[in-house]
Parts: sequence; C-alpha cells; structure tokens
Amino acid sequence: MAPKDIQKRVKELHRLTARHFKLYHEKDAPEISDEAYDSLVRELKELEEQYPELKEKGTPTETVGAMSSAFTKVRHAVRQWSFDNVFSETELREWEQKLYRLLEKEGVSEKLTYVAEHKIDGLKVIAEYRKGVLYRATTRGDGVVGEDITHTARTVKDIPEQLTEKVDVIVVGEAWLSRSEFARINTEREKNGEARFANPRNAAAGSLRQLDSEVTRGRNLSFFAYDIDAYSGSKEPKTQEGELKTLKRLGFQVNPHYAVCTSIDAVITFYKKWVPKRESEEYGMDGVVLKVDSVELQKQLGYTAKSPRFGIAYKFPSEQASTVIEDIQLQVGRTGVLTPVAHLRPVFLDGSTVSRATLHNEDQIKRLDVRVGDTVILQKAGDIIPEIVSVLTELRPEKTKPYRFPKRVAECGGDGSIERVPGEAAYRCVSKDSDTLHRQRLYYFVSKGAFNMDGVGPRIIDLLLEQNLINTPVDLFTLEVGDLEQLPGFKEKAAENVVKAIADAKEVPLHRLLIALSIDHVGEETARLIAEHFGSLLKIREASLEELTSIHGVGEIVAASLFAWLKDPLHAEMLDALLKHIAVVNPQKKADGVFSGKTLVFTGTLPTLSRNEAKDMARNAGGHVASSVSKNTDYVVLGTDAGSKEEKARELGVSLLSEEEFLKMLQRT
Repeated sequence: MAPKDIQKRVKELHRLTARHFKLYHEKDAPEISDEAYDSLVRELKELEEQYPELKEKGTPTETVGAMSSAFTKVRHAVRQWSFDNVFSETELREWEQKLYRLLEKEGVSEKLTYVAEHKIDGLKVIAEYRKGVLYRATTRGDGVVGEDITHTARTVKDIPEQLTEKVDVIVVGEAWLSRSEFARINTEREKNGEARFANPRNAAAGSLRQLDSEVTRGRNLSFFAYDIDAYSGSKEPKTQEGELKTLKRLGFQVNPHYAVCTSIDAVITFYKKWVPKRESEEYGMDGVVLKVDSVELQKQLGYTAKSPRFGIAYKFPSEQASTVIEDIQLQVGRTGVLTPVAHLRPVFLDGSTVSRATLHNEDQIKRLDVRVGDTVILQKAGDIIPEIVSVLTELRPEKTKPYRFPKRVAECGGDGSIERVPGEAAYRCVSKDSDTLHRQRLYYFVSKGAFNMDGVGPRIIDLLLEQNLINTPVDLFTLEVGDLEQLPGFKEKAAENVVKAIADAKEVPLHRLLIALSIDHVGEETARLIAEHFGSLLKIREASLEELTSIHGVGEIVAASLFAWLKDPLHAEMLDALLKHIAVVNPQKKADGVFSGKTLVFTGTLPTLSRNEAKDMARNAGGHVASSVSKNTDYVVLGTDAGSKEEKARELGVSLLSEEEFLKMLQRT
C-alpha cells in the first residue's frame, strides 16, 4: 500500500500533467517548457512503476496525443505511437540490454544495428498517398484517431502533391518552422499588435491547425519524412535506412544528418557530436531518435501501450527540469552578505545531476513565493548554479509556510546576528570578521590533519563559497558532480575527482573529527587525548565539565572551550547533520610497547621519516605524543634545526634521541 503522501503526490501529478498535456496538444499554448513537462511525467512514471496500484486510467505516461474539436476526425489506417525518452548514457545502455533480453526470448541472437536521426521539434504529420497522389494528411491525435489537416498540409512545399512513383504509401514525418521564418513571423505579429509565438514548435503546430489554409501558406513550413507505415511498391524496404532512401526516391525531403550505427557506442558518439551543435541547424531538435535498423526485428520487438520497443528518443541535456526544494539555507559570502540557496532533491539537468539553486535575495523569494517542500521548475542556461524559474503551486504540500529570514545565522560569528543591508533586498552578518574565520575553518576542515580531502584545498573551497555551493562543512558531503563541472576551470574529470575525494574522506578517526571542528584550544594531541580517554563521540558529548577537566594533559581552558562548543545548540545541530554523512572510527585500545606510559616530543626535520610517520610509530608502540616539552616529557626525538625544544629538554634533563636511536628502540617492541 502506497503511503498517503505518495498517493496524494501521484494524484496531483496526474492532474497537473493532464492539464499541461491538453494545453500542449489541443491548444498549442503550453505554459511550461517541454523539458519541465517531461520532468514531471518522468516523476509520475517512476511513482507509477513503484506503486502500480496508483496508475489511473488515461495517465499521461501512456497517452500518445490529443485533438482539437475543430477538425474532422480520421481513424488511422496504421496505429501511431510516441517514443519513450531516455536522458543518460546509462539509461540508453539499459534500453539496449532490454532489447537483447526480449530477442533472446524469441530465439534471436542477431547483433543489433541502429539508425540515429535528429529528433525534430515540430508537429507529426501522417501523409497518405494513393497511386502516388496525396489523398489525406492527419495529425497523430491520440494514436488511433487523428485530425484531418489535408487542406493545410497541401500548402507545405516539402509534402509533394504527387510522388515519383504511383504507389500506395503512408508516410510519417515532422512539419517544422525554420528559425529565420519564426523570427520573421514574430516580427510581423508584433507590428500587427498580435502576441508573439512562444517557440517554433508551437508556431508550426498552430499553423497546420488553421481552418484557413492561406494563413498556413504564408508561414512557409518545412517537412522531413522519416518513416513508412505502409507501402505497396514491389521493393518494400527491409531496413530503416532503406525507408529513408525510399522516401527520398519518392520525392520527399529527408534529413541528411542520420547515421547507421553498429553499436551503442557509435550512437553515443553521434549524440555527443550534435549536443554542442543543437542550435546550428534551421530546425529545432531536442535529441536523437534511435531505431533498430532491421524492420523484421522491429516487428518482433513490437510495442508497449504507448511506444515502440524498437525505438527510443535520447533527449539532449535539458535546460529546465522540475524538482522539490528540501531546504533553504543562507550562505555567507565574502563580504558577509547572506545569499539564500535552495537545497534540492537531486535532479538531472543540462547533462548532469545538480542539488543547489540560487534564490538571489529576499525579494526573489517573495516574488516566487518559494517554500520548503515546493515543486519548482529549475533552469540552467549557461549559469554556474541553476535558478528557480517558477513554483508549481498545484503540487504544494499542505501547511507549508512562507520563508522568513532568521534573526541569527551561526556562520556569521559573534552572536550570529544579521541585519538588512540599507537600500537593498539583502541581509548581512553584523560581525565583520566572520567571513575570514569561516573560510579558515573550512580550509582546516578539509586539510590533511582533519578530513584529509586530497585535492580539495583553499582554492576550491573559495570557489565553492563564491558560487554559493557550500556554507557549512556538511554541504561538502552533499555535492554532486553536476554542481561542480560548470565551475570556472573545472571539467567533468576534475569535478569527479573532488566528489571522490570527499566521498573517500567520509570515514574519519574520532580525534581527526575533533580537530576538524575548529574548537578553540583543541589541537591534534589534545584531540587524541580526549578521543582515547572516552573512546567514542557519544561519551565525549555526554561528559561533564569536571570529567573533561580531569583528563591528564587537557586542563581547564581546553575543557571549558570543548564543553561550551558541544553544548551550543547551533554547533550541536551542525554536528548532528554532519554525522548523517560520515562514519566515525573510534580509537583502538593502545597496545603495550616499548613506549607504553611514555610521552614523546618530536622536533626538527628527521632524516628519513616524516613527522606524522614518526608520531604514529610512537603511538603504535604505546606512547603518547605531546607538542611541547615539560617535566612530564620522557623523550625528545631530535631532527635537524631542533631549536628551542632541544634547549628546553636539556634544561629539564629529558632524554634526547636521534631518529636512529628512536628506530632501534622500536625494534624491541
């Protein structure tokens, strides 16, 4: 049984997508982009697959098209279909694997070859010819019944009145409006005081759905033929490539930019070639249509309720998508100005997964009336971080509240107070020093002695802060590759490396977690003492001030600082959030060794060992490592340029060891 919130979500998605479906197919007046609509349908389909009992009759996920009541209805001689979509290379390969499984069940082991064609952004037209003469043209409609648009189709120069051969044939293709013609028409409409068309696809669809064919004639539509549904000629094509060649021979315009691909890798190469060139042609294209080349295999693979199994539309990276706002957080900028950033349910946008969107300022939040829990349309059109275009209030959960700027923001420093910037729709930290401290703490958090995020240094931290991608250490662990690869100087591999470095750092020793938190007076050795004494973070958080003070080597100042930090509600909240992303490794009980119960200090540059290697060797032999020399120090290990620590050791009579002597002592363990 699906949870109630899921039931409600599916019902609302069904109602909303059905509404936009009607606006698109019947009115040619969409209110949202095709990409945003695809994103909503995709979510609905995923939920329907997860909870089949929620699938309603007439769901947009299985509906082919719709019709206007103004035209004569015609039952198609051959059922019409709509291709399913995939949006990633992974989904494309999964589609191919499914084909091979289906063919295997039929006892077919043939290697598949595909034809890749541009997915033209226009209106599907089915042209029926009898003895080579145009008899009728229809729209796709609902796939079973279409609209008769013969009178307007006759005005399209690329839909011939008579073919080169006297055959009976049903041809399927796409009517489209060129970019230059679209611009001309909109300029003309503007001069006449008419509303501009939103895009060439709507203009093409509206043109063919005119009752007055002279209006259509004046808009100079074009047409590409791409399929043959029925053919009476003596040489019926056996392949999709053969169909394209036959269509050209019969007198149709066929898009020249198609490719026969002997593998999915070849398809992906074709796709990647056209992604950056998608705006280079006069027609609009929003992806690549892929079909199994063999007509016989197409028949064996068959159809679902909505789509052919043998074909798929591999959509170009979308510049818009829908997703849900999971949180709104304030990021502290370089000057202390607070930028609201929406944390999103990760969504695939413009070729990558993103999880952040800028909300700019308070005025933008009020204008959009954006709230936590809202479903929004997200846009990424050349910007580094996406922005929210609009809110789908129809999908808003009950009891959501308008966002209000808080009075305090922990990252501001001081008491966290914020204030309105005079004359602007922005807020800033009252404390003037917080930005520098904030950056330094983040630098320290990712450093080798803390979380050791290899390759994530101050330069990258600065960039992430400047682009409002992070604010607290917790944000690092929620970054996606898609959030990073559009950053200046970043490429996909660099983004992957950063995300991997962060993922590799999720398992952290307890003492290094304490170091990473930038608690005043808690350094490396103090953190180790505390971690080893209590053995777990939970016990540290539960410890009293007296218990902390009683630890040998900690002292009252360190104990008070640690206790105050842990009891601060904002710090506790941040730490709780961090623990959802990391695994803390508790210290193992020290083994007995040559240095058990002994305190060592290392100073100067050792001949062969790094300082950290030497310290770890001492600890593994049961010793405690201190940072300063005192009467409690047992050994000082000297390197070159030892300095004042050597002098202090001699003054106090502490035993001095060279690296060689230190290593010889370890051999006794």
